[in-house]
Order: sequence, then C-alpha cells, then structure tokens
Amino acid sequence: MLIRKEQDLNAIQTEVFDILIGFNDEEKQVRKQRASRRALEARRAIERHMEERNLTRHIDTDAWLEDA
Repeated sequence: MLIRKEQDLNAIQTEVFDILIGFNDEEKQVRKQRASRRALEARRAIERHMEERNLTRHIDTDAWLEDA
C-alpha cells in the first residue's frame, strides 16, 4: 500500500505509518549498536593479542622459572 503525497491520511493511517517509521529507525539503531559492539570487541582482541605478543618477546620464561 503506497501512500501518495496528495492523499490525506486519517489518524489511524498516520499512526501506523509513524509506528513503522519508528520501528525502522529503532531497528537501524540496534544494528548500529551491534556493529559498534563487534568492532570494539575486535579492537580489544587485537590489542590483547599485540600486548601478549610484545610481552612474550620481552619476557624470558626460563629466567622466570629459575628465580622461583
């Protein structure tokens, strides 16, 4: 059901249209939040990996075990 610009909308049609538009906006916002969360998790995983890699380069595990 396409609504033409020239058509006058009654109250029910207007309310349904507003609900649909609101639902689409809310759905779009939820998708953006999920994408942001996934990007943050990926960034944290990369940072964690880089930190572990740098630490393993600088720490000699044999020396740590001998001191204990």
